[in-house]
Amino acid sequence: MRPNLHIPDGFLAPEVSIALWVATAVVIGIALRRIAMERTNAPARTVLMGIAGAFIFAAQMFNFPVAAGTSGHLLGGVLAGVLLGPWAGSIVMATVIGIQALLFQDGGLLVLGANIFNMGVIGTLAGSLVARGTSAALGGSQWSEIIGVGFAAWLSVMAAAGFTTLQLGISGTTDIGIGLPAMLGTHALIGVGEALITVGAIGFISASAPDILSARTSERGASAPRRIALGSVIALITVSLAALFASASPDGLERVAEDLGFLDQGQGPAFELLPDYTIPGLDGTASTILAGAVGVAVVVVILLLLGRVAARRRSA
Repeated sequence: MRPNLHIPDGFLAPEVSIALWVATAVVIGIALRRIAMERTNAPARTVLMGIAGAFIFAAQMFNFPVAAGTSGHLLGGVLAGVLLGPWAGSIVMATVIGIQALLFQDGGLLVLGANIFNMGVIGTLAGSLVARGTSAALGGSQWSEIIGVGFAAWLSVMAAAGFTTLQLGISGTTDIGIGLPAMLGTHALIGVGEALITVGAIGFISASAPDILSARTSERGASAPRRIALGSVIALITVSLAALFASASPDGLERVAEDLGFLDQGQGPAFELLPDYTIPGLDGTASTILAGAVGVAVVVVILLLLGRVAARRRSA
């Protein structure tokens, strides 16, 4: 299993990568300040950030088949935005994608800003607005909320694919007129999977743990340790299923890069820690499961620390 999910170094020109690093840093800086200023139940929100990050990290490891020889995976931006709000959701997505690049060499370091912007910022900020706007336009009923979330999730994948293609075109990696139809056509199917997973996750939470959806404002519900333990177990189950059943086919970007002839422009990582979601020296499914468990733990710890830092800044 080689679940390489994100843009590698070499696909984007350095100036494009740097510009997106700057844009992403500005957004994340604003997000950190906003969550520090929000009048919410900060401890509950912090716990929920950790749980959401753990699940999104694990779910992104699960590549699902969408067409012959092509797979897709969850982005999770809309899911994070719906659960946490756009600003805290952006922090979660930036953390997940950053850990994937630094710990698992999934996505390049120079293009990390682009990966966070395309998969995280677009989904959490724009996706949250689209979900709310669609629901309101359809009357605000429970079904309209489901439709709004599903449509926003699908659109977030299409937007990410479109922005990625524009960045590839500006970088001279591919022709936008050729790359855009290829990327959008492939990711239209992946977006359906994104919508189904997002709606399913929200529905599962609503039915099994509705207190989680009110965790940002309510003191009610399960204790923090219980929430973290339950969320971690669900994430570890997801990692195990991904290691056993995830599609080995290339994802949408990799398939398009291969078809259009720019796959070889991708550069390998400068260092390796847990490459390809494996433990060095350990082979097979157990290696992927253990590496995924390490990733889940790191994501949870970092998000809990970030949430506490934000809470302290608010009380200072």
